Formats: sequence, C-alpha cells, structure tokens
Amino acid sequence: MQSWYVAVNGQQLGPFDQQQIQQAFRAGQYNLNTLVWKNGFSDWTPIAQVPELQHSSAAMAPPPPASSALHAHEIDYEIFGNEMQFVEIELDPQESAVAEAGAMMYMSNGIQMETVFGDGSQASAQGGFLDKMLGAGKRLITGESLFTTVFTFMGQGKGKVAFASPYPGKIIPLDLKDYGGKLICQKDAFLCAAKGVSLGIAFQQKIGTALFGGEGFIMQKLEGDGLTFVHAGGTIVEKELAAGETIRVDTGCLVALTQTVDYNIEFVGGIKSAIFGGEGFFFTTLTGPGHVWLQSLPFSRLAGKIHEAAPQNNAGFSTQGEGSVLGGLGSLFQK
Repeated sequence: MQSWYVAVNGQQLGPFDQQQIQQAFRAGQYNLNTLVWKNGFSDWTPIAQVPELQHSSAAMAPPPPASSALHAHEIDYEIFGNEMQFVEIELDPQESAVAEAGAMMYMSNGIQMETVFGDGSQASAQGGFLDKMLGAGKRLITGESLFTTVFTFMGQGKGKVAFASPYPGKIIPLDLKDYGGKLICQKDAFLCAAKGVSLGIAFQQKIGTALFGGEGFIMQKLEGDGLTFVHAGGTIVEKELAAGETIRVDTGCLVALTQTVDYNIEFVGGIKSAIFGGEGFFFTTLTGPGHVWLQSLPFSRLAGKIHEAAPQNNAGFSTQGEGSVLGGLGSLFQK
C-alpha cells in the first residue's frame, strides 16, 4: 500500500494510507485544494487533480459555499514597459475591473468609473450595509482607502483601461484559480483585479510575527477565481518551496505567498550583527510547501534612500553631486 503525505499550513503530515485521507476529507479536515504527494508524483498536487482521491470522495465532498456561485469577470490584459510598467486591461461590454484609488492611467471612451465603498467584489455588492461596512473596515485595517474604484465598459466592442505602477518595479499577473483561490500579499502590493476578487485581511497568529513583522501584524488576502495584479519593487524573484524547505528573507522583500507557506519572524542573532549589520533585527522565515514572490527593492528602502538624499538632510549643500571631488566633505566648508 502506497504512503500519502499531506501539506497543511506549511507542515508535511504523514505517511497516511488512501482511506485515512478520504476519512479526513469527509470530516472537513481537507478540501479539494489541499496538497498531497506520494511516490511517483513530480510535485505536490491538489486533491482535485488526483483521480483516485477525487473520484472516491466526490460524492462525499461537502457542498460548496454559497459564494462559489460568484465568479470573477474574465478579462484580457497586456503589460507594457520594463522598470516603470503599466497594465492595460481589455473589457467586454458589462465587464469590470477594480483598482486602488489613483492607480488609473487612462481609459477608452465608454468606460464608466464608479467609486464604491469596500473592496468592490460581487459578494460585497450583493450584501447589506453591514457587509459593506465589514469590507471597508478590512481595507482600513490593512492601511488602504475605504473606497475602491470600479471601471465598467458600457459601450460596444472592446474597452480598455490602464493602471500604472506607483514606483519602479514589476507588475505580476496572478490567476487565483492557479493558487487554490487565495493569495496573501503585503498590504500595499495590490494594484488592480477583475471584479469579483475579494480583498480581505490575513492575520498572522504567531506572537513573533505580530510584534516584529516588518510588514506588520496584518497582511492582505486576495480571494476568488479571477486575475489579480500585484506590484513589487525592483526585480521579482519567484521561488517554489518544497515541503519543509525554509528560506529567510528581509521582511520588506516579501511580496506574496500561497496559503500553504508558513510565515514567521526570526531574530537575527547576535547583538553586534543586529546593531551594526545594517539588516535590521529580524528576518522573515518562510517554510514550504508553496510558492513565494520576493522583491529586490522594497519601497521602504527606496524611500529611505530618497529621504537621506533630500536637501534638508544635506545642510543646504544639495547642489554638490555625489561624484564631486569633495563629496560629503564639502559641507565642512559651508559658512
């Protein structure tokens, strides 16, 4: 009998036999998006893609939630540029895209722009006042605006709307269907998405993460079955972590991760390294299985360098370039 392994919250569980997995599925411990592996598999695979598990448990699967009937709009897109990118989204009649306030670059005739309270998802739109207040409150907690903007094409043929990145970096297109319907990202990474994608909050329950996480106690959660666009600074690095595989990154360099990746904060170590190493006191520890996206230039790091170079921090000697013969010593001769 072959042994099966299951990935839950970044931990590898097992070995189990097929009957044990089926019993756990019936009890609601696992779902169709739960990752499993056995000898002969090239990678971790959702239960929904494993015939012997899906077939035997399909009749016993729990009913889908009512919100599963709400599907995100299907949109086409094209990304332009290299370091200062923008994404152009093509909409059919009555199709919509939702974006952060101020992200729009241009739009074609026939696009109707509406500012909505909350995250603009279909579930939020169909809910009552309290549902809308809850959706808006989630965005406020993550540091975003209470409002989002929905762009709907009301004309004939095709309409186009473009959204620009707020600082140098890359725009990452992500289809939530490919990642089990949910991704977790840093709170300022979201740029835009197809209408129907829900924007929520993801609490990190470990005390270390809560107190010392460079991206804060709360991260943003993207849920649904549509396209979403995430922006990150500098160069983007994608890593696929095997079960139990761990990497440590600077807290600001984490952009997004799949729901199976375990996220925690780890102290650097020696006091001398923490104080004089220039890397801060804490690292983010990511443990697989799952996929993570990293950025080489966090906006906080870019903003810090700009602040250091600002005229008010250079004692009025802002006209002297960094390549000067005197360099920083020039300020010693100022009256």
